[in-house]
Amino acid sequence: MTPSARLSAAIEVLDRILAGAAAEQALINWGRASRFAGSGDRHAVRDLVFDALRCKRSFAALGGAETGRGLILGGLRAQGGDGADLFTGQGHAPAPVQASEVPFTGGQATDLDCQDWILPLLARSLGDDLYAVMQQLRKRAPVFLRVNRRKANLTEAQAMLAAGGIVTRPTSLAKCALEVTENPRKIHTSQAYELGVVELQDAASQAVIEMLPLADGQRVLDYCCGGGGKALAMAACADISLFCHDADSRRMRDLPERAKRAGVAFSISENVDRTAPYDLILTDVPCSGSGSWRRDPQGKWALTPSKLDELLRIQAHILDETAPLVAPTGWLAYATCSMLRDENEAQIEAFLARTPGWICPKNQRFSPLQGGDGFFVALLTRRG
Repeated sequence: MTPSARLSAAIEVLDRILAGAAAEQALINWGRASRFAGSGDRHAVRDLVFDALRCKRSFAALGGAETGRGLILGGLRAQGGDGADLFTGQGHAPAPVQASEVPFTGGQATDLDCQDWILPLLARSLGDDLYAVMQQLRKRAPVFLRVNRRKANLTEAQAMLAAGGIVTRPTSLAKCALEVTENPRKIHTSQAYELGVVELQDAASQAVIEMLPLADGQRVLDYCCGGGGKALAMAACADISLFCHDADSRRMRDLPERAKRAGVAFSISENVDRTAPYDLILTDVPCSGSGSWRRDPQGKWALTPSKLDELLRIQAHILDETAPLVAPTGWLAYATCSMLRDENEAQIEAFLARTPGWICPKNQRFSPLQGGDGFFVALLTRRG
């Protein structure tokens, strides 16, 4: 495919997404219908689509319309071009740029690529870091790996990855984290991945696990397990009895295969009361995902005030539901991939106010400015 044809394909996919299709499914459907497109073409179109979704408001303003065409044209103008050399109308190229397709002015939320209603919440939560953080979220996220220290150390993992053409470097954010600097698309077929030496996991997500008071012999529950990334990371840190639970068990469908690859044993706990008490419960609660919007840009635009209110209710309910399951001297860890104070510090303050006898000895924010995603973690335990 020519560069112009790739733009046309991205416009087609974006129009489907703007009409309500899920981004991944729209790309899959386009790929299946476009057998002529090679792997390089598919990757290029995917990158164009996700770059446009991350910067949807600012690209639409630059391109003159919130359409697939407007977003792609706006992306070219954001890079300093005018699109005339690619929007030629020849072959599979988009039609020439029209005189009516002129940029329009947006406000601060447009410049920062977020919704108007959430900007005050972000400003209150991020303070002086607002602009820098929001600019960071407009960029593609780095790729991080977690080295499974039960199978290799960082040096051994790097050598194994390098043998497969994957170049990495350590990061200070987490002890077992490697940032992939070359050939990230080779990871899933690499020997290091297939043997369970490495797992894909954001560095800040790994840092959250490193903060947990894990120790050999503990009974540990991952209450909102999802795909199990944090559960596997906990199991790599200590010899624990690991229990995994999720309100939607379908989210854990890949966990058995991942655990087998990592050499981790775990138990599915459908009724968490029956296997209580636990020395540590991790509640990686459903949240706005604002700390990982560059990985899920469609989620940024789908969030509404009512959805956020519902998430806040769910988060509070999970804290109240899991606290009684913690052993007398155990720990309750609350985590989000959010940057909003409402979902983080405010939730902990509200829990402590309504739950006598509990304290929060430590909490920590991780900012995208540190290299990984935005995360929050709070450690809760009973007083005394």
